[in-house]
Amino acid sequence: MENKFLKISYRLAKIPDECSLSDKTLLIAAEHATQSSHSPYSKFRVGAALLLEDDSIIEGSNQENASFPVGFCAERTALSAKVAIAPNKKIKTIAIRVKSALKVVNQPAAPCGICRQVLLEAEEAQNQNIKVVMQGESGPILIFESIKDLVPFYFGADDF
Repeated sequence: MENKFLKISYRLAKIPDECSLSDKTLLIAAEHATQSSHSPYSKFRVGAALLLEDDSIIEGSNQENASFPVGFCAERTALSAKVAIAPNKKIKTIAIRVKSALKVVNQPAAPCGICRQVLLEAEEAQNQNIKVVMQGESGPILIFESIKDLVPFYFGADDF
């Protein structure tokens, strides 16, 4: 048996000023999206903002339901809105921000497994990487050049 190691590459910005103007703008849009979150159960607001190839921005937020599996994550809400509003435009970047009524969140919250898979398939369908930018309410900003960096052993359409 052979041991293997996995290396994941990402950038870490300690403050927003270390980010590009477009990433800073998108993080602000994702923070704005948290305001439309419906999260009465978890008190954990998630906002996502997509930057499209024409530099337009589409926002989405998490929408909880008392029957927890029925809810929608912010990332998938934004992607669904993009398909309805701009189906033929490519996504350049997704920014994700989080807030909690229970405590200050100073670390980024990564997309759940379902959202990672949906983002991966969107990336493959457009044949272009989707950059992922994540931040909590404050604190460090993580920047990944592709969703595949968050799903190193991904399952795609070519696998079946």
